Amino acid sequence: MKRLKKLLADIDGATAIEYGLIGALVSVAIMTSVSGLGSQLNKTFSKTSSQMASANA
Repeated sequence: MKRLKKLLADIDGATAIEYGLIGALVSVAIMTSVSGLGSQLNKTFSKTSSQMASANA
């Protein structure tokens, strides 16, 4: 019974889970912003490439 009370009083596991959830949310935010940035860079490089091709013609 003492072990059960000690286990329920231990908050280290809950803290680790909270940090894991925060890390997961930060990861999702980073992936979303990088994905949007990648799409924008792709458009920019495509536009630049087509403009350079038409300037050479």
